[in-house]
Amino acid sequence: MQPAQLASSKPKLIPGLTGAASGEVTVANTAIALGSGDVPVFATPALAGLMEAAAVDALCDVLDEGQTTVGVQLDLQHLAATPVGMTVRAEARLMTVEGRRLTFRVSAADATEQIGVGTHQRVIVDRERFMHRTLAKHP
Repeated sequence: MQPAQLASSKPKLIPGLTGAASGEVTVANTAIALGSGDVPVFATPALAGLMEAAAVDALCDVLDEGQTTVGVQLDLQHLAATPVGMTVRAEARLMTVEGRRLTFRVSAADATEQIGVGTHQRVIVDRERFMHRTLAKHP
């Protein structure tokens, strides 16, 4: 293939892109361990992280070199508990692209049922400029 053909084979940043992430529920990601409750079940903060990871996965082949995304909003309903030892799978579908702002529909399930749903927004940033501004906060 010629370089022009390689560039055109890159997926476009359009609604409909999907991504997924999964992980096992362990003692380390329970509500007790993360301080979000006092029961040994998959923690809501861990669910949020898994949903964000699914959104990041949806974008892995479409961003330009030097770009990344940062999460800026998550509206999450944690519908059911998952015990230690089960696997949780999160999925994200890109719903809208508004300039640099990307909105995803996210969901998660264990082997038995859907355990979470929500929406998640990410913003495309220049990685180097973002880190420069962030590290400039140090006194």
